Amino acid sequence: MHSDKNKEAIDDGEEIEVADDISQFPTGLGRKYSPVVAHDVNDSVVIEMTSIHPGSSSSFPKHELKKVKVGVQPNMASEEREESLANHSINGPQRESKLELFGFDSLVNILGLKSMTGDQIQAPSSPRDGEDVAITFEQPKPTADKSGTWMGVFMPCLQNILGIIYYIRFSWIVGMAGIGESLLLVVFCGSCTFLTTVSLSAIASNGAMKGGGPYYLIGRALGPEVGVSIGLCFFLGNAIAGAMYVLGAVETFLNAVPSAGIFRETITRVNGTDIAEPITSPSLHDLQIYGIVVSILLCFVVFGGVKMINRVAPAFLVPVLFSLLCIFVGIFSARHDRPAVGITGLSLESFKNNWGSSYQMTNNAGIPDPNGKIYWDFNALVGLFFPAVTGIMAGSNRSASLKDTQRSIPVGTLAATLTTTGLYLVSVLLFGAVSTRDKLLTDRLLSATVAWPLPAIVYVGIILSTLGAALQSLTGAPRLLAAIANDDILPVLNYFKVADGHEPHVATLFTAFICIGCVVIGNLDLVSPTSTMFYLVCYAGVNLSSFLLDLLDAPSWRPRWKFHHWGLSLVGALLCIVIMFLISWAFTIVSLALASLIYYYVSIKGKAGDWGDGFKSAYFQLALRSLRSLGANQVHPKNWYPIPLVFCRPWGKLPENVPCHPKLADFANCMKKKGRGMSIFVSIIDGDYHERAEDAKAACEQLSTYIEYKQCEGVAEIVVAPNMSEGFRGIVQTMGLGNLKPNIIVMRYPEIWRRENLTDIPATFVGIINDCIVANKAVVIVKGLDEWPNEYQRQYGTIDLYWIVRDGGLMLLLSQLLLTKDSFEGCKIQVFCIAEEDSDAEGLKADVKKFLYDLRMQAEVIVISMKSWEAQGEKQESVEAFSAAQQRVASYLEEMKEQARRDGTPLLADGKPVFVEEQQVEKFLYTTLKLNLMIQKYSRMAAVVLVSLPPPPSNHPASFYMEYMDLLVENVPRLLIVRGYHKDVVTLFT
Repeated sequence: MHSDKNKEAIDDGEEIEVADDISQFPTGLGRKYSPVVAHDVNDSVVIEMTSIHPGSSSSFPKHELKKVKVGVQPNMASEEREESLANHSINGPQRESKLELFGFDSLVNILGLKSMTGDQIQAPSSPRDGEDVAITFEQPKPTADKSGTWMGVFMPCLQNILGIIYYIRFSWIVGMAGIGESLLLVVFCGSCTFLTTVSLSAIASNGAMKGGGPYYLIGRALGPEVGVSIGLCFFLGNAIAGAMYVLGAVETFLNAVPSAGIFRETITRVNGTDIAEPITSPSLHDLQIYGIVVSILLCFVVFGGVKMINRVAPAFLVPVLFSLLCIFVGIFSARHDRPAVGITGLSLESFKNNWGSSYQMTNNAGIPDPNGKIYWDFNALVGLFFPAVTGIMAGSNRSASLKDTQRSIPVGTLAATLTTTGLYLVSVLLFGAVSTRDKLLTDRLLSATVAWPLPAIVYVGIILSTLGAALQSLTGAPRLLAAIANDDILPVLNYFKVADGHEPHVATLFTAFICIGCVVIGNLDLVSPTSTMFYLVCYAGVNLSSFLLDLLDAPSWRPRWKFHHWGLSLVGALLCIVIMFLISWAFTIVSLALASLIYYYVSIKGKAGDWGDGFKSAYFQLALRSLRSLGANQVHPKNWYPIPLVFCRPWGKLPENVPCHPKLADFANCMKKKGRGMSIFVSIIDGDYHERAEDAKAACEQLSTYIEYKQCEGVAEIVVAPNMSEGFRGIVQTMGLGNLKPNIIVMRYPEIWRRENLTDIPATFVGIINDCIVANKAVVIVKGLDEWPNEYQRQYGTIDLYWIVRDGGLMLLLSQLLLTKDSFEGCKIQVFCIAEEDSDAEGLKADVKKFLYDLRMQAEVIVISMKSWEAQGEKQESVEAFSAAQQRVASYLEEMKEQARRDGTPLLADGKPVFVEEQQVEKFLYTTLKLNLMIQKYSRMAAVVLVSLPPPPSNHPASFYMEYMDLLVENVPRLLIVRGYHKDVVTLFT
């Protein structure tokens, strides 16, 4: 390498850019940078080395290290690539590897273990498999500050859970339901969120977690379709909840400061209680104007990023906690009719009076009124109170900003859930003991009334708690939407993609637009149940995810959170569904319908991705269990299904981009009833497995894609073998498991062998048929495959069966399967039976008709006796073909005899000894000729003809058998040559 050059060509297309003077690199480095070699032919390796930070203690000379780019030739084997890259190392003298025997780079260099080297390798931005990933070795880039358990999870959850319901609805709920049922209500709703938190903790602690919170967990557990549908619903729930909290804060502010209203509206309602006070409600226009302004201000805070939110969040939370302290101090210091009429102070008598429920009619403001239109019961109170326990996902929504998701999410979320549930239980007891029932039912802000020293403190707490909850909702929703977009499932969401470490500004604008739209509606009672439903859909998804993963218990299911069980997750999911219907069956149906529509849209328009979800694990375990239950015993004919093994490229050449003859896939579909069944498409690559393993992998992917394109239910298999015969022999012995082994071999008839002088085909063809006979596999050989109709080409005429030998009913079953297809549904079946000269033709015909009747098959039966063969006229073309076959057989026989005389050996063909009787050869030729003439006579208008396959005669050369077969198929445009096996595939009995 010349020092005046900074670029060197390596092989073809490889370049390395290095410093001007590479010789100054130190040789005693404690670490070498070894390239990671990709094993995919399309992969490339990019290594970037940046200059050392000035603050480093290293003694590197101050030379700028330029980008090093190594392009790997796609056709090189992995060993050659490693050697090529090693020969062009730029790190100076490399130290000897003590693990050279194992043939791998050290784990430090491959995994980039930070604890060992201080280096980091960025994970792929998307979890989708199969993507090219550029791996960069460089100094760690400065990343955004990560949050811990307290600031990242506990505080957001606490702010989201402690909302307006506690301040302005909780005391009223205690008055309506009584202390006993209020405790039950808190436990009932709290159990739902507690069980959801346990499920969330188990999934979140089962591995590294990226952005997206519950969407990420549900998607990886239940699949991308379910994950996206529930994730988008949860996004809408968060955005709508932000509007609900903003409306609650504005309504509280306008109630506390009526003079701030631009439009004033006061409504006085007379109620049937001892304490009658005028009820004022803010104007809708005031709610809209103030709500829009507050939403815009909160969005500006969210635009500042997680760091600004973490700075602002305590300013919202601390006054809330102080207001709670003031409420409890006021309760303990309250006395009779102080600070207001109806306050009794903590009294056992009030506790007893308020223990039972007092469900009754109320007006729209919730004031008891015998003429009211709303009747409250426990179910209705569940819908009113449940939003007070939601918000447990606020911490997991920010999973991308957490230092340790596996610890922070379980600890922080569970702590916030237990804290708020304990607060609610204590508050039920205190509110029930400090006031009369009339005061509980009429004073909407009893918490402010009893607060010490001033009610204004509670007003401030209400406003700040709702604004804090709104801030957390508007923070989590955009990150959730960006995480869904980054997974690249729905192309329509590409506008919301965001790079790692960046703020989702576009998603934030979209969330603000939804929030402001809901604020404009201005109806808190309409917005609240909508967001609650979406929350419950998400909670049910989390519980179902944990239930499925825990029940399947795959080897990868090893959560650090040990306190979980699939039964708890199932109960949690059922509780979510029950609560949804208790709140509102109409909103439940709407929310589930929306989730179903999104699921349907994703399944159609979304990009397929395999995330190793629980459904795939369930399918796998179900398949294993079903396979074991089938056993290895013979399948009953009533349960017999054709499992064809389709030979994709047996004879001749196809274009390189066509892995299988197109009509073979069409024919494989014809062998299934209503598409049920499985086909195995097999192709054999000649060569050494070690040399052609990558070619086989690429061919298998191409064949799988083609099968999916042809809409054929099946799997692709590629086998590398020294030759086709050896490959097929291995396939027929080992392919399949238990009773799910292929039972029919489907291949194309080699019509081209004589035309293209492919002399090796006869031996291969006969060997395959003999292998099938030995392995007890049925055989279907398709002649005229190029003319086989597709599903849109309607056929008319007949399906003719020339039933010569007993085949277990396979030929009859194939004809019935053909009739189930649109292409052949207009055809009728004719069965031709070949009778010996001395047999009773009429008796045979009656027996066959009775047999077909018992099989529930409609067909016309025609019996042809051997005597009629001699009376058939012979076509000129057939006579010429027969004569040509005789001449070729005689010539080939003479060559074999001459070769045997020269070598002093017995007759050999294809390397095997043969014994040929010329009279027998003539008889076989004559038999196939007569059968061919009969097919041409009776089946000229047939859509397809099925005929029994004669087995290859033992000790006959393969070329002789091909002569017999060529005579049999001569001038028959579309023919299926069928050989059954020693198993019945149809049955007479029910």
